[in-house]
Amino acid sequence: MKQKADTDTPPFGFNGKPTNKVTPPRGYALKDVRRRVEWLADQTGHQLDEFALEDPENFKGLSENQIGYIGLPLSIAGPLRIDGSYAKGDFHVPLCTLEGTLSLSMTRGFYLTYLAGGITSRHIKQQLSRSPVFIFETLDEACDFLPWVDEHAEKIQAAAESTTRHGKLLRIQNRPIHNRVLMEFNYDTAEAAGQNMVTMATDTACRWIMEHYQSRKPFRYLVESNFCGDKNPSYKTMIDGRGHHVICSFSVPDRLLHKLLRVGVDDIVRCIIDKHLGSQMAGVVGLNLHTSNALAALYLALGQDVACVAENCVGITTYEKQGDNLYATLSMPSITVGTVGGATRLNQQRRNLELLECTGDKSSRKLAEIICAAALALEISLVGAIVSNEFARAHAKFGR
Repeated sequence: MKQKADTDTPPFGFNGKPTNKVTPPRGYALKDVRRRVEWLADQTGHQLDEFALEDPENFKGLSENQIGYIGLPLSIAGPLRIDGSYAKGDFHVPLCTLEGTLSLSMTRGFYLTYLAGGITSRHIKQQLSRSPVFIFETLDEACDFLPWVDEHAEKIQAAAESTTRHGKLLRIQNRPIHNRVLMEFNYDTAEAAGQNMVTMATDTACRWIMEHYQSRKPFRYLVESNFCGDKNPSYKTMIDGRGHHVICSFSVPDRLLHKLLRVGVDDIVRCIIDKHLGSQMAGVVGLNLHTSNALAALYLALGQDVACVAENCVGITTYEKQGDNLYATLSMPSITVGTVGGATRLNQQRRNLELLECTGDKSSRKLAEIICAAALALEISLVGAIVSNEFARAHAKFGR
C-alpha cells in the first residue's frame, strides 16, 4: 500500500496523536507486535486480519498428505519508495522469514534509499518458457523436422493457446542438437506466474505435433528438457531471462552512507571488487551477495513458488561512483511471480498482495518491480555491514 509523502499531514495513531515514525517500531514482545500492527494501519490504512488457520480443503492443488501446520512469523519492512514502470509510490513490504537480522536489514536499506529519493525501477519484459525435446533416430530425421515446424507454427500456436484464456505464445525457437531438436516455447503469462500454464500449453502443442508430423521412423518427446533452466541457476537465464526481467537503481550521497551505514562511496566501490573476485573464482552464477534471502522471505509472504528462488537469484549488482554519490544497480532477468493462481488465493497471502496494491491488470509486473527493489535495498544494507566490519556483530546481536 502506498504511504503518504513526507510533505503530507502526518498520519494519526489510534490514540489520536500524530505519529511521525517512518520505520516500524522494534521489539519482540507481544506489545511490540501490536504496536507494529497499529503503526502499519497508521501508515497505510491496512488492517491485518485476525489470525486463522486455512481450511485444509483450501490446500487442494497446493499440498498433499497434510498432517498439520507450521507457524511462521509475518514481519514488515518499509517504507520502500519506488519510481517504476508499474510500481509508483511508497510500499510497506510483508516478509516471512526465520533469518535473523533480515527484516531489520531490509528496513535499513529501505530507509537509506527513501531518504535518497527512492529506487528507480524499469520492467524490461515478461516471458516464461518451457523447453520440450523431440528425439529422432537419425540426424537427417531431426533436420527434416525443422522446416515442418516453421511451416506449421500457427497451428502449433493455436494448439498451445487452446489450453489457456490468458496465456499467449510469443514465439517458438528451435535448436537442433545431435539427433534431437530442442524447442523453446516462450509465453506471456499475464498475471500468473505461469509454471503450470506453460506446461499444459506446451504439452498440448507437443501432442498435436506427435499426431500430425509424419516421420519416416518412430520418434518421441519429453515436455521439458531442462534447457529453460526451470528452478536451476543458469547462464541462459542471465542472458535470455525467464519470468519478469526488472532492473532497479538508486543514487545515494556519500554523507547519507556515512550517517546510516558508516561507510563511504570509495569504501564500497573498492571493496566490492574483492567480493566480485571471490564470486568469479567460486564460479557463482550472477554477481550479488544474497538476493535469495530477499526472494525467499517475499515469496513465502506473497504466495509464490519458493523453489523458483534457485533460478531467480542470478541477478547482477554493480556499484559506481558518480560525483560524490554511489550509484547502485541490480539487474534481475528472472523473477517468476504472479498475483493470481497458486498460493496467492490463500487468505493471508492475498491480504499481503492487497497491502502492496498488487491486484488487477499488470499487477504481476508491479509485484516484480517491488521484489527487485526490495532485493536491491537488502543488498546495499549487507554491503554496508560487510564493508564496515559490522556484519558479525549484527548477527551476534540480532541473529541468534
